[in-house]
Amino acid sequence: MQWSLLAPTILLCLLWYIYPSPRLSKLSRPPLSIVAKCRALQLQAGPPDNFHDRTESDRFVPGTRPHLIQNAKLWTGGDNGTEIISGDVLIEKGMVKGVGQFNSAVLLEIYGSELVVIDANGAWVTPGIVDIHSHLGDASSPELSGAIDDNSSNGTIQPWLRSLDGLNTHDDSYPLSIAGGITTALILPGSGNAIGGQAFAIKLRKTQERSSTSMVLEAPYQINSSFPDPTLPPRWRHMKSWSPLGENPHSVGWYGDVRMDTIYAFRQAYNTASQIKRQQDEYCSQALSGDWEGLGEFPESLQWEALVDVVRGRVKVQIHCYEAVDFDGMVRLSNEFKFPISAFHHASEAYLVPDLIKKTYGPTPAIALFATNARYKREAYRGSEFAPRILAEHGLTVLMKSDHPVLNSRYLLYEAQQAYFYGLPENLAIASITSNSASVMGMAHRIGYIKEGWDADLVVWDSHPLALGATPSQVFIDGIPQLLDPHVVEKPEVFQHTPPIPNFDKEAKAAVEYEGLPPLEPTSITKRPVVFINVRSVLTPGASGLEELFSATDDRALGTVVAVDGRITCAGLCAMDVADATVIDLQAGSISPGLVSFGSPLGLEHIAAEESTVDGPIYDPLSKGGVPEIVGGDGAIIRAADGLLFRTRDALLAYRAGVTSAIVAPTSEGVFGGLGVLFSLGAAHKLERGAVLQEITGLHMRAMQSLSGPSVSTQIALLRRLLLRPVDGPSNLWFNKVTKGELPLVVEAHSADIIASLILLKREVEHAKGRRIQMTITGAAEAHLLAKELGEAGVGVILNPARSFPFLWEDRRMLAGPPLTKHTPVSALMAYNVTVGVGVLEICDARNTRFDIAWASFAAGGNMSKAQVLALGSTNIMQLLTGNSRLHGDMVATRGGDLLDFGTKVVAALSPTRGLVDVW
Repeated sequence: MQWSLLAPTILLCLLWYIYPSPRLSKLSRPPLSIVAKCRALQLQAGPPDNFHDRTESDRFVPGTRPHLIQNAKLWTGGDNGTEIISGDVLIEKGMVKGVGQFNSAVLLEIYGSELVVIDANGAWVTPGIVDIHSHLGDASSPELSGAIDDNSSNGTIQPWLRSLDGLNTHDDSYPLSIAGGITTALILPGSGNAIGGQAFAIKLRKTQERSSTSMVLEAPYQINSSFPDPTLPPRWRHMKSWSPLGENPHSVGWYGDVRMDTIYAFRQAYNTASQIKRQQDEYCSQALSGDWEGLGEFPESLQWEALVDVVRGRVKVQIHCYEAVDFDGMVRLSNEFKFPISAFHHASEAYLVPDLIKKTYGPTPAIALFATNARYKREAYRGSEFAPRILAEHGLTVLMKSDHPVLNSRYLLYEAQQAYFYGLPENLAIASITSNSASVMGMAHRIGYIKEGWDADLVVWDSHPLALGATPSQVFIDGIPQLLDPHVVEKPEVFQHTPPIPNFDKEAKAAVEYEGLPPLEPTSITKRPVVFINVRSVLTPGASGLEELFSATDDRALGTVVAVDGRITCAGLCAMDVADATVIDLQAGSISPGLVSFGSPLGLEHIAAEESTVDGPIYDPLSKGGVPEIVGGDGAIIRAADGLLFRTRDALLAYRAGVTSAIVAPTSEGVFGGLGVLFSLGAAHKLERGAVLQEITGLHMRAMQSLSGPSVSTQIALLRRLLLRPVDGPSNLWFNKVTKGELPLVVEAHSADIIASLILLKREVEHAKGRRIQMTITGAAEAHLLAKELGEAGVGVILNPARSFPFLWEDRRMLAGPPLTKHTPVSALMAYNVTVGVGVLEICDARNTRFDIAWASFAAGGNMSKAQVLALGSTNIMQLLTGNSRLHGDMVATRGGDLLDFGTKVVAALSPTRGLVDVW
């Protein structure tokens, strides 16, 4: 029964109360509130039938001016995401008032000077981005011990907890995420419990009330009253659960030790909720039949009321679940207790079992995914970049999510772009973060679409939303512009069109065939020529950086490249009658230097969360206990080369994406980092020719406020001592090499204050030793504040991650880049001739280096040459970490364009050091 039918019922109950039947006259009069509550239990959650009769949003802020956005390409979300309207959109009173063609002169007569007219000049406009899985506000940034409220350690099953109660309105992420087009986010409790509690959808804009509650979108009535309004259908609620095992509940230490424990904890909880529901139904059946004798109090429990609503189907249940065995457990649970599941999140193996997902009780759940973030723990090891397209091909709804701050939700659009790159159709890629996310959240009646009567949450983009680096030029939430004086980068016309993408049909098929672990090793060709035809350009390392060896003037002058044992022997006009040659058509593609990855433990771990698969952290002399004497005591030095792991899946995936080598330092939790190593990502083992390209690259240290243990001043004092008066032991040799200028000193530092101390330390050492030393700062979130000083001191910087985020207090003054700031960290540093490289944080990100450097170029306004952009991920990394910009000669061939084009595919790697050409 919907709310429109409820009024007569309530009137009838009132008459019944005033004029009781003779049979009831002997009893006390029935409490009207109980009758209304029982009737309300029959209502389904959702908006009232007349919701779109509203003329003003419930979130409208008086004084907000109406806006007319003219001449736009409107992705409305209609027709399964295929509807695109060239026209205008009028927004007023927090709502979309019309979509189509408007006469601005007529509107100006109606609204007068209050109307703001914006000419979009053909720009794309989408609904505001909806993040279906976020911890924004509950896991606040910068991370401080007093501002983390996303997990409870008080039990495995806690449906009574509410993310709203921990929502911090001072999280630095709000303006950053808005700058990425995020307008609505579902804030979930953390994943440390099998049932973590209730989630709440919020709008990200600041409110005049400045409270957490005022940010909530369609707050469930229960948050402010024990009795929901019986005249309205209940609003959707949300519950966060974990899968029957889940590695996170294990850490809580209640149940969760094994799947059997956790699934029984679930069954206990749902059985309790089902019993309460049955008691309520029996109570209401008797009450509504007029039999009030002996009824007593209405059966309910504050502790379990949310889970009772789950089994009534009035809660959107969000399940954090990875593996097939856990999907099976949750599907059985949902059918045993008859409750629907809204979405499975993370869902690494969902693409392998789509038919199992469809067996869930009620409508088929959606699947909320990362694009390429996988293998960080055993449960995620079979994750595939092709999962979104495979699931969509099986008719499942695919959503992309951030899990903020696991991924910075500012770049949730990037997740959709990557899903599109690997084969998710264009309409579904955009819908995965707008209309479909809104639908799964139960909010599709007001967000996720550009339709008359919907909320005025809009994003105006500087390019096609799926073009790499697409950035908002304006964001509206509830009709209020969120970007004051936005910095907009003008982009070429080609960026306004749907970007082309490679064909990955073969790879997607293999992902399923091999149950998530398809062979990634290339086919190696040696002792015979490989001929690349239809080559547009060849860029190679030269004495003064990257140089163009060949470039076609147009498609009629495409060239040929011949390579033998990984070495280019001819480029341009080459003879084609090469006997026994392998011929590869690049289709106007290019050959360019292979990229170099740095910043993650790539090559030192397979699965980060599994100790048995990683090299592990090294001893630190400043930690409790110091370094054991048998290792060398405080004078010990650890070499990453000794712990290298070859052919990890992330290394091979990076190799297939044009990253041919990596530099890695020993994993450190303290000040000491040890000696880095340069190695090939294509090699099978350490003894193979060309596997270790340079055994010692640089001496790595750390200077950070966030290190547990000694103060920053103690860390700097240690560096000073080791550089000026090295201690006895193996490290003595390498610190002397640093002070002789023979080996780079690589220091991870984020705070501008610490970086300033390092610059002064460099001057002090150079003065004492009478010679220049090589110093590189990595991490470097606040390095832009000292760009001039870094340039003058000759200190290089590797930005890690490529796009800064205030993870910690020492990162908080990071440079946001457009649309919030004109400069990016890359452009700000390069303006003062600082040598800059781009790194990654996690091993799964190494494969995206080509996208990171291309993005850096777009955000900088396209003012960098192709050689400068490629250098960010190749020669500059070599210069900063080895002291020599010359690469080892590896090249990569791309089909359909160059390495910086979003729509190209790497098809071969040329390695003169290893004496082969690898092809895929």
